[in-house]
Amino acid sequence: GDINIAEPGALIGFAGPRVVRDTTGKELPDGFQTSEFLLEHGFLDFIVHRKHLKKKINQYLDLILNRPLRK
Repeated sequence: GDINIAEPGALIGFAGPRVVRDTTGKELPDGFQTSEFLLEHGFLDFIVHRKHLKKKINQYLDLILNRPLRK
């Protein structure tokens, strides 16, 4: 499976909010393309600050490879 990780406050989407609104003709919820919104709605697994990304990936690999977790 996939692991979906984003940075805090990241904007995620192919088209910007205005383009999506104009294309669909619908008002969209505030922040619908932010990493926080997507995490709350099940589209992301983690939000991790860039400086902690290597550690988080290593911890996840330890978990799925059944190795002792690194601190």
